[in-house]
Amino acid sequence: MRVICLDIGEKRIGVAVTDPLDISAQAVETIQVQGFNKDAQRVLELCAQYQTDRVLCGLPLNMDGSEGYQAQHSRAFAEKLTELGLNVRFQDERLSTKQARDVLLEADMRRGKRKQYIDQLAATYILQGFMDAGGWLEESNKIQLKGVWHMSENMNHDLDMEREDIVELVDEDGNAVRFEHLMTLEHEGKPYICLVPVDPMEDVGEDELVILRIETDQDGNDVYATVEDDAELDAVFEKYLEIAEADED
Repeated sequence: MRVICLDIGEKRIGVAVTDPLDISAQAVETIQVQGFNKDAQRVLELCAQYQTDRVLCGLPLNMDGSEGYQAQHSRAFAEKLTELGLNVRFQDERLSTKQARDVLLEADMRRGKRKQYIDQLAATYILQGFMDAGGWLEESNKIQLKGVWHMSENMNHDLDMEREDIVELVDEDGNAVRFEHLMTLEHEGKPYICLVPVDPMEDVGEDELVILRIETDQDGNDVYATVEDDAELDAVFEKYLEIAEADED
């Protein structure tokens, strides 16, 4: 399925799309911003035209990796697209606009025309970088568990010897569940653990990813808490995908 990429600005949104074989990126158009509702409708029209629900949004991070106003603006527009049923992911777009501007300057394009093409060219750079890194890999869905979990003290040691990536967590009601540990990562100074259940678990599908935040209780022991904020959960999930896709590459 093809991927549409958006370079989201306050005045213009550059649009690019993958070719039918999902190998290369090509420029499509520049949307003149008229407000989230109208802009989102245009994106829906483009998705229908290219028969896809996959939208990659450029995320303009600061050079130190932090998020400022522009990144928050992109996330807000992406949230609108998600509400409309589109499947949205993010891609670091640092320096993409500079690359596009340098190409247009090298081509000796007049300033007026540069404004017309720079955003869609930037979207093309963002999308091509994404495709070169592995593209739209199929992912596990994230799932929200409730409550606080802690590490079981009754792990099967024979199982531990065979699978070092298996952990057993116990919920507040004393129910023990075995998980495969996929990754421990840090986001904005906080540690998180990414897991998938080993055994069938109610309300959690086979391909669904569990993300818990690692905290410390009053006795100094690690506990694993539910991430209840959707924005925080999405941000950690996106970071998991970035790391997983980089490992695939």
